[in-house]
Amino acid sequence: MKYRALLTMLVLLPLMTACTGKNDGSENVSTPSAETAPAADSAPAAPADTAAPATAAGEAPAQDAATDGAAPAASAPVAPPEGPAPVLGKDYVEIPNGQPYAPLNGKIEVVEVFGYVCPACARFAPDVAAWKKKQPADVRLTYVPVAFAATWMPYAKAFYAAESKGLVEKTHDAVFTKIHLERSLPGEGQAPDPAKVAAFYAGYGVDAKEFQALMNSFGVDAQVNRAKQFAMKSGVEGTPSIVVNGKYRVTGGNSYADVLRIADHLIAMERAAK
Repeated sequence: MKYRALLTMLVLLPLMTACTGKNDGSENVSTPSAETAPAADSAPAAPADTAAPATAAGEAPAQDAATDGAAPAASAPVAPPEGPAPVLGKDYVEIPNGQPYAPLNGKIEVVEVFGYVCPACARFAPDVAAWKKKQPADVRLTYVPVAFAATWMPYAKAFYAAESKGLVEKTHDAVFTKIHLERSLPGEGQAPDPAKVAAFYAGYGVDAKEFQALMNSFGVDAQVNRAKQFAMKSGVEGTPSIVVNGKYRVTGGNSYADVLRIADHLIAMERAAK
């Protein structure tokens, strides 16, 4: 299938090679400090005085609305995570005064901060999708797109527009395929093309002009800014990054599978704390 072909192609790229977001000439920040961490796209510093938009208390992203009703504790015993316990300062860091991005009924939130233009995120996507299917009822995966360069911005806006239409699950993998395999949507080093992005989503039953207007709406702009603020507060300097319950950011792992293994341990820590 096409997405597996994408994975095969991207695997040919060195896993540890960092991909930087230099498209817009912004200042670049170094990638996470753990030398064994998988490649991440660097993030330019964001203005410190940008305020996060107000959101309703406990509001959850639309992508989870269809599957997240009440959030009971896991109804069956949960298997302990594999491998050794992660080491603070090496495998993960604690986020001062960290809060979940969108808490929902006590679920343990795992955020992937990502960008569709990021090749490392495209490589990570199949692992995340497989990992998500194995999670018990008390764990929720939330995608949080960031815009580290001008080319990334239309995709961050389109994500939230698609979320409002209930299209994220249908389109998430396809966007990676169109950018990184088929190259039919703009990628790194190319000029942004919001109209072309909207035309892609039109293939999923929305009107392209209306979708592009939604991408440029106040509500979507507020969500994009909120995502940026969450990434800044969490100390995210590159993508993909995993943040558990707003409290912990994974910084270690010698493979993407190992990153998720560390996340499993952090989830278990949060579950035990309850």
